[in-house]
Amino acid sequence: MAKINRLQPVVSVSWLHNNLEAENLVVLDGTINKVFDASQSQIPNARLFDIKNKFSDTTAPFPSTFPSEEQFQKSARELGINNDSAIVVYDDKGIYSSARVWWLFKAFGYNNVAVLNGGFPEWKKAGFETEPMKLYTGKPGNFKASYKPELMKFFNDVKMASETKSHTIIDARSEGRFKSLEPEPRVGLRMGTIPNSVNLPFEDLLADNQLLTNQEIEAKFQALAKKEEPIIFSCGSGITACVLALGATISGYENLAVYDGSWTEWGSLVPE
Repeated sequence: MAKINRLQPVVSVSWLHNNLEAENLVVLDGTINKVFDASQSQIPNARLFDIKNKFSDTTAPFPSTFPSEEQFQKSARELGINNDSAIVVYDDKGIYSSARVWWLFKAFGYNNVAVLNGGFPEWKKAGFETEPMKLYTGKPGNFKASYKPELMKFFNDVKMASETKSHTIIDARSEGRFKSLEPEPRVGLRMGTIPNSVNLPFEDLLADNQLLTNQEIEAKFQALAKKEEPIIFSCGSGITACVLALGATISGYENLAVYDGSWTEWGSLVPE
């Protein structure tokens, strides 16, 4: 089968099933906290994208911290990813950490990457073939990372944006967490909100593991920000903020960034 030259941000399970034999296709299992277990199943020829250990700075004090360009490139090459790969990412929840993988590739200058709509649950629901989980043992790739700093924001960037209102800051946490009505899942982390931020729970973009229609998603963003406004997405630890980044991209927003440390960092560094 011919090469896939340009992926849309999201592809369906039917599309992936029909293109599994494409010579440059790489399917990544981006399920967060997943470890190799041969008793588990996967999409045929999927490769485990280990967010926590291979694609995060494990020396950092906060979880899933953005890796260096060198680390990302090295780990991507170890998975056999090339400069002409067409990458489709899924996770076991539907759309959750797969969006983080998608955003990481974009932040390192690579755009031929897509999220599988509905993820592994939708793949299995469609009755498509699975196989026992296996480790990638093929040859290394030649992937070249090229960091795009405008796509990632860090503490000082967000502090300034919050104080000056230079960006719309959209928080992907649940309404209960955003309004300090329910505790944070991370032990010892205070409740609260980044000043001058607004709330759009990432789950509001989903129904039955899949994204809402493009029109429905666009309407949710238009209620919060104009398309020309710069936006920073935050969440608990920089994972589900990327679901909002995916939805905004689909909706035609372009000036987007993700706050890497998100509330875990902000709530730890900024007292009440």
